[in-house]
Amino acid sequence: MTKKKMNPLRIILYIILCIGSAATLYPFLWMISASFQPLSEVVSGNMALVSDKMTVENYTYVLGLTSLFPRWFLNSFIVALIGTTLNLIMNSMAGYALARLSFPGRNQIYILLLALIMVPAQVLLIPNFLIMNSLGMLDSYQAVILPAAVNISYIFLMRQFFLNFSTNIEEAATIDGLGRYSLFFRMSLPLARPAIATQSVFVFMGFWNEFTRPMLYLRNPQLFTVTLGLQTFSSRDAGTQWAQTMAAACITVLPIVIIYFVFNSFFLTGVRMDGEK
Repeated sequence: MTKKKMNPLRIILYIILCIGSAATLYPFLWMISASFQPLSEVVSGNMALVSDKMTVENYTYVLGLTSLFPRWFLNSFIVALIGTTLNLIMNSMAGYALARLSFPGRNQIYILLLALIMVPAQVLLIPNFLIMNSLGMLDSYQAVILPAAVNISYIFLMRQFFLNFSTNIEEAATIDGLGRYSLFFRMSLPLARPAIATQSVFVFMGFWNEFTRPMLYLRNPQLFTVTLGLQTFSSRDAGTQWAQTMAAACITVLPIVIIYFVFNSFFLTGVRMDGEK
């Protein structure tokens, strides 16, 4: 058997991809390494991934009783969990209604939603702030969660999924006596797991990494999220504590990595199904 010759262009492409991957991965690996090094080693300019002065003191401080970081971590988890749950319910119900229900103005509402996607989120910051202020919700989790409780992009995603959803199952369930709400929660929603998993990953990441809304709405340090709390590590009177900041950043990234691996199979299935449709 003759070996298949490697195309020179393909070799060049692989080399470029390897260089790009290394350039992307190295800063992340250095962040992990720096989180185990003392501040003097981090600011010395040494970019090696392994040091003779490895220590866990940065993590001890970040997770210790003298730091608010554990509270910030819990705050972010609460906000992201509640916000993701609300998005899953609202977006899925709205997408199902636009795909399955017939009511006056359905197409007009859909066109309006598509038009609203083009509105930058930054434009809505001041109106949302004024609304939250008039409702007395500033400096609370409600101000961070409610303006983002519905996402038009994921309404569109769920609508497209339910449009391609087989009607035979719903018709059979209707014959068996299921009402519209039972049909949605007991039949349609469980079968939409791939799309819901895809939505869950991105929505949770959006809430977890959100910085603008917490910065705008929250004033009490006890209510800070991790993204807002990380800023305090770089705005101290004594100067930026880069080693502690790297440790806090590593802990902050950990939930996103775990969620991706947990929902990885569903996520890939959802992307594949969307491409096939």
